[in-house]
Amino acid sequence: MKVQPLGDRILVEVLEAKEKTKGGIVLPDTAKEKPQEAKVIAVGKGKIADDGKVVPLELKEGDKILFGKYSGAEITVDDKEYLILKEEDVLAIIK
Repeated sequence: MKVQPLGDRILVEVLEAKEKTKGGIVLPDTAKEKPQEAKVIAVGKGKIADDGKVVPLELKEGDKILFGKYSGAEITVDDKEYLILKEEDVLAIIK
């Protein structure tokens, strides 16, 4: 099954939380923070401005992003978990 986000929404695959700290301490599952990095899988066509024109999104498929901790809606497609976010929930693109 293929999912195409609408409007200014994006479909992302959340990247796993880090297993170790920078100092080398291994974190148990209960101590890991909720992941905030993701890879963009699909993007919508863009936001519709007040004048009726479509403003394309800045993001593109393959971008690695940072997003707000509790943003988006979780969905499962073909036994894989994804998030659908609005572009405004994206904090930054990781280069």
